Amino acid sequence: MEKLVHMHGGDLDAIEKKYGIPKSEIIDFSGNINPLGFPESVKDALAKNLDIVSVYPDKNYTQLRKSIASYTGADYKNIKVGNGSTELISVFIKSVNAKKSVILGPAYSEYEHELTVSGSSFEYFPLLEENSFEADINKLIEFLTPDIDLFIMCNPNNPTGTAITASQLDKILAHCKSAKISVMVDETYIEFSDNLNEICAIPLTEKYDNLFVIRGTAKFFAAPGLRLGYGISSSRAFHEMLEKNQNPWSVNILAAFAGERMFSDREFNERTWKLITSERKKALDEFKTWKNIKAYNSSANFILLRLLTDKTNASEIFEKMIMKKMLIRDAASFTFLDESYLRFCILSPEHNRMLIQELKKIVED
Repeated sequence: MEKLVHMHGGDLDAIEKKYGIPKSEIIDFSGNINPLGFPESVKDALAKNLDIVSVYPDKNYTQLRKSIASYTGADYKNIKVGNGSTELISVFIKSVNAKKSVILGPAYSEYEHELTVSGSSFEYFPLLEENSFEADINKLIEFLTPDIDLFIMCNPNNPTGTAITASQLDKILAHCKSAKISVMVDETYIEFSDNLNEICAIPLTEKYDNLFVIRGTAKFFAAPGLRLGYGISSSRAFHEMLEKNQNPWSVNILAAFAGERMFSDREFNERTWKLITSERKKALDEFKTWKNIKAYNSSANFILLRLLTDKTNASEIFEKMIMKKMLIRDAASFTFLDESYLRFCILSPEHNRMLIQELKKIVED
């Protein structure tokens, strides 16, 4: 039987097909999506305005960009929108046209894929388990030599959940600026952080024109189907390159309409932060009492676990959990990780309890 443990998280159709479990019955701990779901305020507004599908979006997305600017504190003129963060990652990498790139790893596989498609060679700078996957900034700076054209990192990192602070990133950017290295920071998970202001790269876009910060709405706003992402850079050259490489009307009218409203729903943001912060702490505190699991501190809405026992592995746990209709991520497909690593995202208190109870039976009992 073909294994499905190495796919991207959240592929419920493939899971349903293989295991015969209706996807509506599966509790998905692999997709890293906000358990609160899509904001009700935006859902109601969309339902009342479906006639907008009969008109073209604003080609410049001015109101959408201003809404994002208000949400992030960035200058709206420095904001580009796209068909999900994945499109922006792809277009940006193609636009830079790097000959040699460095990825902070382990990492989201799409970076490697897009670099390969664009013809760039690449290597990884590893986050080491012996350092609890915290980056050694001095060694990283030494690694980023002038023959490198592009440095890519996810902050907080996926799958480790660890984060580089803004002050550390300032040092990295200063070095990269002098070495003429472009930097892409993927902040897909930063809005779940309880230390967002300490790790956010967006303010640094005003200081460094070699920086491109990317975010999406799939995870925090539980809207993967909308395909809405945005990038921020003060570099006019970056913007011109992106415009040349991006299709017009990349964001559809419904996504643009939703985006103009979702970023102003402060109540939704507060509820999300409180839920994720509380549940993440409870889970981490629980794992500290286990003898066969090591959990890594996380600034994201997911937690990476390492098995400290050889009586089972991530693949076997994946199979046992899916039989309980709970989908977790076997993290062995990530660079530098192996069959001893699992990842799960924070869901509702009830679902988190269910997962931890079942995992404890497998690993600890």
